[in-house]
Order: sequence, then C-alpha cells, then structure tokens
Amino acid sequence: MPRLLLCVALLIAASAASAQTLDKVRNSGTIRLGYRADAVPFSFVGADQQPSGFSVDLCKRVVQGLARDLKLAGLKTVWVPVTAANRIEQVASGKIDLECGTTTVTLGRQARVDFSLITFLDGGAFLARAGADAPRSPREMHGARVAVSAGTTTETALRKMIADSGSSVEIVTVPSHVDGVNLLIEGKVAMYAADRTVLIGLLMNAGQVAKLQLLDFMFSYEPYALVMRRDPDFRLAVNRELAAVFREGEIRGIYGKWFGQFGEPPELLKALYVIQSFQE
Repeated sequence: MPRLLLCVALLIAASAASAQTLDKVRNSGTIRLGYRADAVPFSFVGADQQPSGFSVDLCKRVVQGLARDLKLAGLKTVWVPVTAANRIEQVASGKIDLECGTTTVTLGRQARVDFSLITFLDGGAFLARAGADAPRSPREMHGARVAVSAGTTTETALRKMIADSGSSVEIVTVPSHVDGVNLLIEGKVAMYAADRTVLIGLLMNAGQVAKLQLLDFMFSYEPYALVMRRDPDFRLAVNRELAAVFREGEIRGIYGKWFGQFGEPPELLKALYVIQSFQE
C-alpha cells in the first residue's frame, strides 16, 4: 500500500506540474519555442538568422492566439534550437513549451509528451548522387551505405524496411540533415534518408540539384505535429488555434508560402485539414 500511495502521489505531482503551462506563460509573459536549424522547409534558420519555415509559421500563429486569449499583448517569444536527438527531452524537461519542427506522432512518444493536431503528412525517401544507378526497391539497395539522422522515426522505419527486405545495407547515423547530405556529396555514402519534403528543401536550400537526385520510392509515412508537455489545458489551447487555421482557410496561405512551387496539397492532406477543422 505505501508503494501504491507513493506512485499515486508522484502521478498527481506530475499532473499538477504539467498542467501549469498556461499559468507559466501568463506569469512570465514569455513562451519558449523549439526549432530545428536544418529541417527545410519546415523549421530552419532563414537569411535573417531567425527561425523560419512551415512549422515555425504555425507556431507563430498559435502564439498570436494564446496572447489574445491570455490578454498578453506583449507576450515574448524565446526561440530555442533543438536537434532530432534532444527535442523530446527539451519538451519533457520544460526547457521549451512547444516544439516547432518535423516531429512524427508515435504512441511511444505519447508516453512522454503531448502532440497537437496533425500539421503535415510526409514519408521517408532517399537522396542519391546524380547519375548513380537509382534503386527502385529495398532489395536493389543491397550492399549500399545509407546515412540517416540519429534518433528519428526515419531511422526506425529505415531499419525495419531493411530487416523486412533482407537487404545487406550499412546504416550510418549522423547528427543532422546537413551532415548527411555532405557525406553523400563527398561520396562517403550512397544515399541519405529523410522525410521526402525535407529532402526537397535540402536540395533547394543547398543548391545541389545538379549533384543530387531524389529517388522515386518511399518507405514510410510520417504524420507531423507540434510537441508539448502532457498538459490537457495547453493542448486544448494549441489545438483551438490550429483548428481555426484549418477551418478558416489560413492553412492555404501558409502551405502555399512554403510548398506552392510543388503544386496543390495532396488530397490526403487536404482531407486531413478538413477533418481537423473542429468547431468551437
């Protein structure tokens, strides 16, 4: 019984601590947002050396709504750089209040943090050097060295695909997308794996279109969302703003700003935004 009571007390304490995000923001007049430095075009450092991208714009819109609801005209935003390896810990530990990147919703991660409504659907794909023989299936990757960012769901999906296909592939983990692309350009790996839209952004941002090619096949599907501590009141406040963005059509402008050159959103993504256009 004492052990049971201790567990209950710890759960209550954790719940009370996590439920104070809005109070924390209100009392401090500050909200801390995490961003990725290299996840183009979702979250990256722009030419003005400020956080930029699709997910960053969504977070800015959420903050505007929070400031209005909390009556904090002077709400200050503090941007904190995070990596694929530390982003979940940064949220869970309270170092940031909301992560604005390319984090995939998984049940395992939900054991530690909360997620917003889904903001984007993507999938794992590959970059290879231009002119190289492009594999069209996992079996054709036999013997290749493939780089991937460590600690990502892309790494997990890549390892599963290789195991399921029985291919002999060497996985090289790297700390960032830029490191992976550099290894590819230098010829130290045959392919770099990441979410397809991120790879397109890397191609465009690095000016490497002539040197690299995006392979045709995808090996996973990734639902992105904003990440926060397990706090139902804060999650509701964030989702209320995102639902309004989807419901009132703001998402079309934000999507067009970052992905318009690739054409209309896929039908699945359009349907997702409509489904999540919840009414007040």
